Amino acid sequence: MKVKPADRTNSVQEYYFSQKLAQIDRMRNEGADIINLGIGSPDQPPSENTITTLFAEAKKATSHGYQSYKGVPALRKAFAEWYKKYFHVELNPDNEILLLMGSKEGIMHISMAFVNPGDEVLVPDPGYPTYSSVTNLVGGIVRKYDLVEKDNWNPDLETIENSDLSKVKLMWVNYPNMPTGAKGSVKLFEKLVAFSQKHNILLCNDNPYSFILNNDYHSLLSVAGAKETALEMNSLSKSHNMAGWRIGMVAGHSEYIKNILKVKSNMDSGMFLPMQMAAVNALNNPESWYDTVNSIYIRRRKLVEEIMDILNCKYEKSQVGLFVWGKIPDEVSNCEMYIEEILNKTHIFITPGSIFGQNGKRYIRISLCANEERLAEAKERILKF
Repeated sequence: MKVKPADRTNSVQEYYFSQKLAQIDRMRNEGADIINLGIGSPDQPPSENTITTLFAEAKKATSHGYQSYKGVPALRKAFAEWYKKYFHVELNPDNEILLLMGSKEGIMHISMAFVNPGDEVLVPDPGYPTYSSVTNLVGGIVRKYDLVEKDNWNPDLETIENSDLSKVKLMWVNYPNMPTGAKGSVKLFEKLVAFSQKHNILLCNDNPYSFILNNDYHSLLSVAGAKETALEMNSLSKSHNMAGWRIGMVAGHSEYIKNILKVKSNMDSGMFLPMQMAAVNALNNPESWYDTVNSIYIRRRKLVEEIMDILNCKYEKSQVGLFVWGKIPDEVSNCEMYIEEILNKTHIFITPGSIFGQNGKRYIRISLCANEERLAEAKERILKF
């Protein structure tokens, strides 16, 4: 190449799932019937009212112009009411909520708004890889902290406090947790808020999994004083079967939101109005809608647990979210090679836990985002394998 890419591209690699999906596409083009149990992309549709609203709004001549960078008032108000109803958190829709094109965008915006080159960022291990990659892209320094099974995948804050925290600017947490399915708790959130207040660290909770196989809803912002030191992101991707719509939000103190908006307003020109109005409808789904979605996941989870049993993996029944996280048997020496062997011999893609960090090396993750027929087929293939 005559023109070299920016140095920051050397700090990251192509996203694991981007590479894996390309491999799966090649195998399918060669005639393989691949069952993808690796990715948490909901295969059920949004509510009927959500889709109907999208169509109706898109037919309006006035719906196709640029929109507010903050999101339309109706959607911010709907998010505020949703948070009050389910999380018992009061949010001012005028200045404490900012619409995002998915929470993945929010990780970048928050990092750009608060992390200077050389600032340290606490990132969970195992954890969502984007926390680390975005930190690297903005010039921050990744500081991994351990999540381990014996502690129910909660951070050991005493151990973290015994290290030098003078350069730490931001800490990522994610409860209900991905990839482990740990629920989190009010007690944990209280400890995290106290920790962040003590050390002047911006605490960011990524919270898209609360409604999947879970009716014990918690928000970091429910803790007294949390808004002074914390942000929370949420998304319609998992909870409302709208992953491809890219609709999310970040909530917190108005000053934090104002600084994130400085970044965001220079990176997009607002979200398509019909999508926003449809999202308002989605946030007003009755509780029975979530129950219907979860009744399907309950049946699927039983099949995935049977697959885990066949593979002799150990897992917690109390997990929540879109996946089952299991520990591989001792006789399997290399998880990545094992997963690749399963893919090549059974044409089933399962995620190795190593992509989420060192503490995930002895684990695998299986998605619930395949219908019962495909999961039953996967079970039969695994049995033969």
